[in-house]
Formats: sequence, structure tokens, C-alpha cells
Amino acid sequence: MTDSFSTHDTLEVNGERYRIASLAKLGKRFNLGRLPYSMKILLENLLRHEDGLNVTAKEIEAVANWDAKTESEIEIAFMPTRVVLQDFTGVPCVVDLAAMRDAVTRLGGSPSQINPLIPSELVIDHSVQVDVFGSQTAFRSNVENGVVRRSTCPARCCSRDGSPGLQGVRVIRTRIGSSGDVGVGL
Repeated sequence: MTDSFSTHDTLEVNGERYRIASLAKLGKRFNLGRLPYSMKILLENLLRHEDGLNVTAKEIEAVANWDAKTESEIEIAFMPTRVVLQDFTGVPCVVDLAAMRDAVTRLGGSPSQINPLIPSELVIDHSVQVDVFGSQTAFRSNVENGVVRRSTCPARCCSRDGSPGLQGVRVIRTRIGSSGDVGVGL
């Protein structure tokens, strides 16, 4: 990784050492105190991912010098730690990846080349439909109906256990949690 602004440092916690990008070090060159918290998160992300190609010193400087009153001409890369996909937005993503894998296979390549760059979690249990209510068996019946309903989901098409067969994609299925639960707890 590139470190144009000499911000990389080591943080030791309970005997474990971690590589970090220090905003305090960058703050010696730029007035970061005026930036909103969200811009500092973006800036730290850029520092950690600076590679001289996808993230360069130019993008880091643009964020460090950000002015809310002017429009920036510079496009910024953001590399989150993970992506949480709800079923109705995530399934099309998985279908697109499956189509790309099919195309690569037809062209003689290996489908294993096609995977998300960022770890992703597809939450299939996001939308809940109530078919039965007001009885002791309502919850169980609704869960069973949901399992049947989602068994035809395109995201299941690639493997028996419901995972799409992509490296870096985890499927969160029925009764494990909603996207809100996954965002907080998993």
C-alpha cells in the first residue's frame, strides 16, 4: 500500500498489533478539525486503501481540503468493509454476478474469477409476509411459508445450502435476522 502522507502507524491493543491510518498525522498537514465526522470516515478509508491507482494522493487531498460550498471535480473511491444487501436489491446483484460467470465460462474462462471485491451479505429474510395470524401456530406457519416462497429465489440457484456459490458472499436466510439485525449484530 502507498502512504503518500506518512499516516500509517501501528496500534497495539492487548498484545495485538494493528496497522492503522492516523488522521492525527494527516492533521499536521491539513485542517481536519473543520471536517464533519462523515468526511473523516471517508478520509480514513482513502488513507487505508491508497494504492496509487484506485486511490491516489489527489483524492486524499481533495477530501482533506473539502469545502461544502464548492462542487468537487474529483471522483472519490469508497471501499467499505462489507456490503449488506436486502433481498430485493441484493438478488439482482447476485443474478448479475451469475450472468457474468456464465459469460466468462462461455468465453473459456473460469467462473471463479467473478466474485465481489468487497465481502457482501445477502439478507433474504428482509421482507416478511404474513399469511396466518391470531393463532398459536401463526409464527411457525409464516416461517414455513416464507421458506417455500424464498426457495424459488434466484439467489438460491447456485448451491444446495442457499448460498450463491460466490466467494465473499454470505446469505442470511429465514429466521436469522432482518437487514437491521445483520447491520448491528453479525
